[in-house]
Amino acid sequence: MLLHFGRAPVLVVTCGDVSQDIMKTYDLKFANRQRSKAIDIFMDGGRDILFSSCGEDWKNKKSLCVVHLLSNKMVRSFETLREAETKLMTDKLEEACSSSSSVNLSNVLMALTNDVICRITFDFIPSLAWIDWIRGIDDQMKDMNNKLEGFLDNTVQEHVDADHEEPSDFVDVLLWLQKDKTKKFQFDRNDLKLILKDMFFAGTATTASLLEWTITELIRHPKCMKKLQDEIKSVSTHNSNVTEKEIEQISYLHDVIKEGLRLHPSGPLLYRVPSEDVQLKGYDIAAGTQVIINVWAIQRDPTIWGLDADEFRPERHSESNLDFKGTDSKFLPFGAGRRLCPGIGFAMVMAKLILANLSRWDQQEMICMI
Repeated sequence: MLLHFGRAPVLVVTCGDVSQDIMKTYDLKFANRQRSKAIDIFMDGGRDILFSSCGEDWKNKKSLCVVHLLSNKMVRSFETLREAETKLMTDKLEEACSSSSSVNLSNVLMALTNDVICRITFDFIPSLAWIDWIRGIDDQMKDMNNKLEGFLDNTVQEHVDADHEEPSDFVDVLLWLQKDKTKKFQFDRNDLKLILKDMFFAGTATTASLLEWTITELIRHPKCMKKLQDEIKSVSTHNSNVTEKEIEQISYLHDVIKEGLRLHPSGPLLYRVPSEDVQLKGYDIAAGTQVIINVWAIQRDPTIWGLDADEFRPERHSESNLDFKGTDSKFLPFGAGRRLCPGIGFAMVMAKLILANLSRWDQQEMICMI
């Protein structure tokens, strides 16, 4: 479907096969993303990983994140931290339940994901009042960015002054890499701050949104909730929190998360901009055309998923070999190709841990939290 936003041509793709061509066959030509004024302000003209043009600089920055910040080894190293923050959340919820107090679960989930990412990134939980600044209007963005830059400058300088022998968080890792002059790719303090912004912005609201929608679906489908709770109880026989080692044994939890991502992808629209003219399926797409891949529509297409495509049914994934890496065009919750989200492993571990522990409450208690 070709639309025009003012004078700008916008091509909306709702077909899985065409999305596969864009993100796989012609991936290099469609690897760039549209930038906005907000991106220019907050991300230094789009020099970060999420929005910079696909080139050598982008490739080096993404490789740095994948290898040193988001590797399986690094994700596992923060297991104790994630479990500790999740325990703090469940303790607060138990206290609220015992006193019959209401809880805004949306705020709780956002706070938890913020706290986890801040501790992993900065090794402490700062006052996050500046997050509200980011939700301001256009004429306030420069002031917001100045405050955010000041916060990051102070945080990075504190890590430089501390001069830790062993890295304890993302800032330490990046400073250590910055000192390593044997690396072919060198980056400055501004690059470091842009990477930190990407880590934070890409990992907070997205994970919280996935959890909120998935919990809502479980409440709407009590049989699915009961099945998940029974499986959790069979694996975790103690009364304390479910651990990350235990969630690996809960196969239905994996199916529930998958179905939550299918119906409610955190990135329902994927944006691409061709760097040159492309002919696709007999149509000419001019360079610079904004292409929007409607993941939400593709993942609810009844010709792909059946007549119950709009229904929450985790069992559809029990015998499926679909992964999160965009290898199949009908399931693209994290994108595909060069722009595939590098933080899949981190996001999935955190989402499963939080959902497993929230599922310890019965349905009525969870309804009171939302």
